[in-house]
Amino acid sequence: MIFIGAGFAVSHRRAADVRLSWRPGQGGTLAPAQVQANGVPALGDHKGRPYEQIFMSNFWKSARRWLPGVIISLAVIAAILYFVDLRRLAEAIRSADYRLLLASLAISVGWLAVRGIVWRTLLRARASYRDVFLTLCEGYLLNNFLPFRLGEFGRAFLLGRKSGLGFMEILPTIVIERVLDLAFSAAILLSVVPFVVGAAGAEQVAYIVGGVMLVGLASLYFLARYRNWAMRQFDRLSKRWPGLHKRSGNFLESMFSGLAILMDGWLFVRALFWMILNWAIAILQFYLVLLAFFPHAQPMWAMFGLGAAAFGGAIPSLPGAVGIYEGALGGALALVTGDQATSLATALIAHLFSYLVYGILGAYALSTEGETLMGVYRQLRRRQEE
Repeated sequence: MIFIGAGFAVSHRRAADVRLSWRPGQGGTLAPAQVQANGVPALGDHKGRPYEQIFMSNFWKSARRWLPGVIISLAVIAAILYFVDLRRLAEAIRSADYRLLLASLAISVGWLAVRGIVWRTLLRARASYRDVFLTLCEGYLLNNFLPFRLGEFGRAFLLGRKSGLGFMEILPTIVIERVLDLAFSAAILLSVVPFVVGAAGAEQVAYIVGGVMLVGLASLYFLARYRNWAMRQFDRLSKRWPGLHKRSGNFLESMFSGLAILMDGWLFVRALFWMILNWAIAILQFYLVLLAFFPHAQPMWAMFGLGAAAFGGAIPSLPGAVGIYEGALGGALALVTGDQATSLATALIAHLFSYLVYGILGAYALSTEGETLMGVYRQLRRRQEE
C-alpha cells in the first residue's frame, strides 16, 4: 500500500510538471539539488536517476523475496475455488455445532498459555512469564499480518526491550522451539499415516523433515557444546574482514549463550514435557473443531490434519499462510473424510480462530507498550538495514 501510494503521488506530480531530483547532503542525507519553476523540490539520486527508476529497482529487489510466496498462495486459492463446491462450503459452516467451536476457542487460549511456559523454559526463566506471554501473542499477531515470518524476529526484538536480554540470546530459543515443532509434527504424521488411505507420500515427507530437524538439533547441540572451538574457527576465518569480525563476533557470543539450554539436560527435558503437553492441547482443541463439522470424527484425523498444516506452514506464502494453511489442512482432512467442502470449512474456521485469538491478545499486548503493528514493522525493517 505504501508503494502504491508513492506511485500515485509521483504520477500526480508529473501531471503538474514537477520534476524531482536530489543530491547527497551532509552526513549522507539527501538534499535538494534544484527547485523547478513551481518551487517544489523533487526526488531522485546523486546519479541523476529519476524517482520512478529508483522505485522500480527497489520494488523488484524486494519482490524476489515476497513474490514466490504470493504466487504459491494465489495458486492454491485458485485451485480451492475451482475444485470446491462453495455452496456446500457455506452450508457446512452454517450447520456446524457452535457450542463445540466456542469450547475450542477457549482451549486455544490455554494452548497459548502453555506455549508461553515452553518459551520461558527455553529462556531459562530469565524473563517474567507476563512479558513472555504478551510477547508471544505479539509475535503471532505479526506473523499473521507481516511478510517473511517477521513475527519470529519481532518476538526476539520486543522481548529484548522488556527483559534486557540480547536479541541474539533470545533468537536461538525461538529457533529451538520451531525445530521442536517440526520434529513433533513429523512424529505425529508418522504415527497416523499408516491408518490414512492415500497418504503414503506424507510418510516420506515426514521422514525427511524429521531427519532434517534431528540433524538441526544435533548441530545446535554441537555448537553449544563446542562453543569455544566454534568461536576460534570464526575468528580465524573472519580476520580478513575486521568489520564482520567485530560485529558478528558479539552476535555469536550471544547466540551461543542462548543455545546453552541444550547443555542442561534437566532443563531441556522440562521444555520437552511442556511441548508435549502443548501439542496434546492443540490436538484436543482441533479435535473439537473437527467434531463441530464431523460428529463421527476420530482423534487421528486431528493429528493428521495438524501435522500436515504444520508442514504447510513451512512453504513460502502470503502472511499468515493464507491459502497454504487451508490447502494443507483442508486437503489432509479431505483424504480421511472424502468431503472436500466440509474439510475446507473446518480449515477456514480453524484459521479464523487463530486470527481472532492472536489478533485480540496481540493487539492488547502491543497497546500496553504504546506500539502499533506498522510501528513495530518499521522498527524491524530499520534493524534489518543496520
